[in-house]
Amino acid sequence: MHIVIVGCGRVGSGLARTLEAEGHSVAIIDRNRKAFRRLPSDFKGIVVEGSGFDRTVLHDAKIEEADAVAAVTSGDNSNILSARIARETFGVERVVARIYDPQRAQVYQRLGIPTVATVTWTVDQVRSWLLPDEFTPHWRDATGTLLLLDRVLPEHLAGQKLATLESDGKVRLVAVTRAGVPRLDTSGLVGQDGDLLHLVVMKDDLASLEAILATPSPVAVAVATKAH
Repeated sequence: MHIVIVGCGRVGSGLARTLEAEGHSVAIIDRNRKAFRRLPSDFKGIVVEGSGFDRTVLHDAKIEEADAVAAVTSGDNSNILSARIARETFGVERVVARIYDPQRAQVYQRLGIPTVATVTWTVDQVRSWLLPDEFTPHWRDATGTLLLLDRVLPEHLAGQKLATLESDGKVRLVAVTRAGVPRLDTSGLVGQDGDLLHLVVMKDDLASLEAILATPSPVAVAVATKAH
């Protein structure tokens, strides 16, 4: 995957290192050239000096090839603007913006842009937004069989009751983070775009979780529609 990161601060540089080490193509943007000193000397990604909402700068970062964009500068407005341009102008589907004012989160969520308040922001968390198809446990018990992991709600499950995720008894939804705010009252909750699911599953049942979250094939959708 090619991932564009706007902001080379602590989170941005850490994210760039992590993603490149995992084999992804990375481009990182920052207005301050000195910020790139945070990157390792052997960083092979694209480094672009400039604004994350400047189209020429984004072009230099190969935004047209991007699978995901993370806007993690120190400014809320800059991050939202960069995220909106990435999604609305360049059609990047996986976009996430860091914010410092959690009260703005619901406004940005309505714009279709997942946001995470800075108090809960970590490299691992933003990675889970950018790479939602990967199952990377945040915790496991001493036996290694009980796993706690986070997944962004797939678009096709938005509008459905989240309780359906537990229908086969192999998956437990323990909490949902919505607009940067964690919630434990999940029983009657209806999924929304941008929800971050906190799930518990046995290691042997990861395939079941993957099947639950997988996007239905066009054939399956057609059959289900015909049945109704």
